[in-house]
Amino acid sequence: QVRLVESGGGSVQAGGSLRLSCEASGFTSSGFCMAWFRETPGKEREGVATIDRDGSKSYADSVKGRFTISPDDGKKTVYLQMSSLKPEDTAMYYCAAATRWVGNSLRASDFDYWGQGTQVTVSS
Repeated sequence: QVRLVESGGGSVQAGGSLRLSCEASGFTSSGFCMAWFRETPGKEREGVATIDRDGSKSYADSVKGRFTISPDDGKKTVYLQMSSLKPEDTAMYYCAAATRWVGNSLRASDFDYWGQGTQVTVSS
Protein backbone atom coordinates (compact mmCIF):
# COMPACT_ATOMS: atom_id res chain seq x y z
CA GLN A 1 0.00 0.00 0.00
CA VAL A 2 1.38 3.39 -1.01
CA ARG A 3 1.92 5.75 1.88
CA LEU A 4 3.50 9.22 2.10
CA VAL A 5 4.38 10.77 5.44
CA GLU A 6 5.52 14.37 5.71
CA SER A 7 7.50 15.89 8.55
CA GLY A 8 9.62 18.92 9.31
CA GLY A 9 7.03 21.66 9.38
CA GLY A 10 6.96 24.27 12.09
CA SER A 11 7.08 27.96 12.86
CA VAL A 12 9.89 30.20 11.72
CA GLN A 13 10.57 33.89 11.32
CA ALA A 14 10.76 35.51 7.91
CA GLY A 15 14.15 34.91 6.33
CA GLY A 16 14.55 31.59 8.08
CA SER A 17 14.80 28.07 6.70
CA LEU A 18 13.04 24.74 7.10
CA ARG A 19 13.51 21.33 5.54
CA LEU A 20 10.47 19.19 4.90
CA SER A 21 10.74 15.44 4.47
CA CYS A 22 8.43 13.03 2.70
CA GLU A 23 9.01 9.38 3.47
CA ALA A 24 7.51 6.99 0.97
CA SER A 25 6.50 3.39 1.55
CA GLY A 26 4.83 0.83 -0.62
CA PHE A 27 6.80 1.90 -3.67
CA THR A 28 10.20 3.20 -4.70
CA SER A 29 10.05 6.99 -4.92
CA SER A 30 12.62 7.00 -7.72
CA GLY A 31 10.07 5.25 -9.94
CA PHE A 32 7.47 7.94 -9.46
CA CYS A 33 7.21 11.64 -10.10
CA MET A 34 7.27 13.27 -6.67
CA ALA A 35 6.10 16.74 -5.78
CA TRP A 36 5.36 19.20 -3.03
CA PHE A 37 2.18 21.24 -2.95
CA ARG A 38 0.83 23.77 -0.49
CA GLU A 39 -2.59 24.95 0.47
CA THR A 40 -4.05 27.83 2.45
CA PRO A 41 -7.70 28.24 3.46
CA GLY A 42 -9.84 29.52 0.62
CA LYS A 43 -7.21 28.93 -2.05
CA GLU A 44 -6.55 26.10 -4.48
CA ARG A 45 -3.76 23.67 -3.77
CA GLU A 46 -0.62 25.11 -5.38
CA GLY A 47 2.21 23.13 -6.89
CA VAL A 48 5.54 24.17 -5.37
CA ALA A 49 8.16 21.78 -6.76
CA THR A 50 8.39 18.50 -8.64
CA ILE A 51 11.10 15.98 -9.42
CA ASP A 52 10.60 13.47 -12.19
CA ARG A 53 12.01 9.97 -12.60
CA ASP A 54 14.92 11.29 -14.64
CA GLY A 55 15.82 13.77 -11.93
CA SER A 56 14.52 16.82 -13.75
CA LYS A 57 13.00 19.44 -11.48
CA SER A 58 10.42 22.17 -11.79
CA TYR A 59 9.47 24.97 -9.43
CA ALA A 60 6.68 27.47 -9.06
CA ASP A 61 7.85 30.98 -9.92
CA SER A 62 7.07 32.10 -6.38
CA VAL A 63 9.70 29.78 -4.87
CA LYS A 64 12.42 29.65 -7.54
CA GLY A 65 15.83 30.34 -6.08
CA ARG A 66 14.56 29.78 -2.52
CA PHE A 67 13.27 26.20 -2.45
CA THR A 68 15.05 23.02 -3.53
CA ILE A 69 13.51 19.58 -4.02
CA SER A 70 15.85 16.62 -3.70
CA PRO A 71 15.55 12.85 -3.32
CA ASP A 72 17.31 10.34 -1.15
CA ASP A 73 16.49 7.12 -2.95
CA GLY A 74 18.24 5.03 -0.33
CA LYS A 75 15.87 6.36 2.30
CA LYS A 76 12.85 6.53 -0.03
CA THR A 77 12.57 10.15 1.00
CA VAL A 78 12.06 13.40 -0.86
CA TYR A 79 13.08 16.66 0.75
CA LEU A 80 12.01 20.24 0.28
CA GLN A 81 14.66 22.65 1.50
CA MET A 82 13.07 26.04 2.03
CA SER A 83 15.19 29.16 2.54
CA SER A 84 14.53 32.88 2.73
CA LEU A 85 11.03 32.08 3.89
CA LYS A 86 8.34 34.73 3.61
CA PRO A 87 5.03 35.10 5.45
CA GLU A 88 3.25 34.26 2.19
CA ASP A 89 4.88 30.82 2.31
CA THR A 90 2.67 30.01 5.29
CA ALA A 91 0.55 27.00 4.31
CA MET A 92 -0.09 23.32 4.81
CA TYR A 93 2.48 21.51 2.71
CA TYR A 94 1.67 18.18 1.09
CA CYS A 95 3.82 15.55 -0.55
CA ALA A 96 2.41 13.85 -3.64
CA ALA A 97 3.32 11.04 -6.01
CA ALA A 98 2.30 10.34 -9.60
CA THR A 99 2.42 6.78 -10.89
CA ARG A 100 2.82 7.78 -14.52
CA TRP A 101 4.93 10.30 -16.40
CA VAL A 102 3.50 13.79 -15.84
CA GLY A 103 6.32 15.89 -17.22
CA ASN A 104 7.16 17.88 -14.09
CA SER A 105 3.53 18.87 -13.77
CA LEU A 106 2.52 21.21 -10.97
CA ARG A 107 -1.17 20.31 -11.31
CA ALA A 108 -2.68 18.58 -8.32
CA SER A 109 -4.99 16.56 -10.58
CA ASP A 110 -1.98 14.75 -12.10
CA PHE A 111 -0.98 13.18 -8.79
CA ASP A 112 -2.37 9.95 -7.41
CA TYR A 113 -1.16 9.72 -3.83
CA TRP A 114 -0.99 12.32 -1.09
CA GLY A 115 0.40 12.63 2.41
CA GLN A 116 -1.46 14.07 5.36
CA GLY A 117 0.35 17.40 5.27
CA THR A 118 2.68 19.36 7.53
CA GLN A 119 2.06 22.96 8.60
CA VAL A 120 4.57 25.70 7.88
CA THR A 121 4.05 29.08 9.52
CA VAL A 122 6.29 32.05 8.73
CA SER A 123 5.96 35.12 10.90
CA SER A 124 7.07 38.62 9.96
